Amino acid sequence: MNLSPAHSVLFLLLLPASVFAQATTQDVAPPTRETYLRIAGEVEKSLQDDDLKKFFPAAVDPRGGFFEKHAQDWTHQDPDDTRSVVYQSRLTWLAAQAAMRYPDQAKAYLDYARHGAQFLAEKQWDTVNGGFWWSVNVDGQPVQPNKHIYGNAFAIYALAAAYQATHDQTDLDAAKSAFQWLETHAHDDAHGGYFEQLRADGSHVDATDAVGRRGGDVLGAKPGQKTMNAHIHILEALTGLLEVWPDDLLRKRTEEVYQIGLTRIYADPGYLHQYFSADWTPAPASDSYGHDIEAAFLFAEAAAALGKPDDPACWNASRKIVDHCLKVGFDPQSGSLDSEGTIDGSAPPDKSRVWWVQAESLNALLLTHERFGKDDPRYWNAFVREWNFIQSHQIDPAHGGWYNTLTPDDTPLRSKLAKTDEWTEGYHQGRAMLAVIERLKKLAAGN
Repeated sequence: MNLSPAHSVLFLLLLPASVFAQATTQDVAPPTRETYLRIAGEVEKSLQDDDLKKFFPAAVDPRGGFFEKHAQDWTHQDPDDTRSVVYQSRLTWLAAQAAMRYPDQAKAYLDYARHGAQFLAEKQWDTVNGGFWWSVNVDGQPVQPNKHIYGNAFAIYALAAAYQATHDQTDLDAAKSAFQWLETHAHDDAHGGYFEQLRADGSHVDATDAVGRRGGDVLGAKPGQKTMNAHIHILEALTGLLEVWPDDLLRKRTEEVYQIGLTRIYADPGYLHQYFSADWTPAPASDSYGHDIEAAFLFAEAAAALGKPDDPACWNASRKIVDHCLKVGFDPQSGSLDSEGTIDGSAPPDKSRVWWVQAESLNALLLTHERFGKDDPRYWNAFVREWNFIQSHQIDPAHGGWYNTLTPDDTPLRSKLAKTDEWTEGYHQGRAMLAVIERLKKLAAGN
């Protein structure tokens, strides 16, 4: 249909409001070198102001480890004596990454990384049976006397990064010991991957066991189940350790979990099964769009560490994952990613705007644009709109930092106003922004 300029305007005005909004918000100018550098500068400023400067040194507890409770205005909330392995590991990792990225600030960040790594190795680690406790007090006494592969994976990830930054052999030795402990106690020699729920002595909980939290373990799994969530982060941890320790068994396990991710966890048209029996038979579950799009990045990262950055199987899965998220989970009005929903998008999704979901979306969208953007503008369009959403809504304009969760009308969820807790810290947004800054500068340079 050919319309004159005047008739084109009239046509747009006669469109339903939702269609008009979609048409005007989906069009983003093609990227230029200047655009790449401008957004890189915006992301870098936010990384400093809304992540690194909020956690360091404020979260550093001189008694050991990092404080885990901060209110919306970043005031410290007492009592704050519990140290969860996930939170402690993620802040240790973030400090190590900041030390390597910002040489002029390296001394301070190296101190924070050493502080975190020391607590993990000396207090979070079970000196009797091995393995990392899920949570301990500041003196290293277990608060929850159980262990989980997810927490152990993040400790390995943090210690590998600490070693990469500090070159302290103690950190690498601790990461090696943790990997070897997992090999002895948690690796599933029959079906591949890892048993996830572990007792204090390192024995694993099987499907006949009643051990576990009511309603599931820390990841919502039933006794004996394997999960997508744990295994994509095991892959992340093994990838990080492989980058600093090229051990043959470690490489074998990294390849094993990578293949499990691509052949068992991933499924067409581009989503991840969430729960499995021990033999990797999937169990019914919803589709977690945030984990899906996060895995698109983690698969690519692992492929590069394994020496096959152009692996067709990886990029087939990663691109389909992003395409699937854009189709069923990306909100065309706000420019943000829904939390979860049905695999085919047939039912209304959870439209909560969770901070880590937006961060992982930002990272994976730019990664996909770098790889496929010359032929498909959707990834750049969605990336720009996601970044605009984060700046406008996900970041707290009064106190800084990221809101944990927004309601569907983009207002902060009142029950989630605290800036930190055992699951809420600076890792997701820090990792995403660090990767995005580097990738934008690379794109600007034409490499």
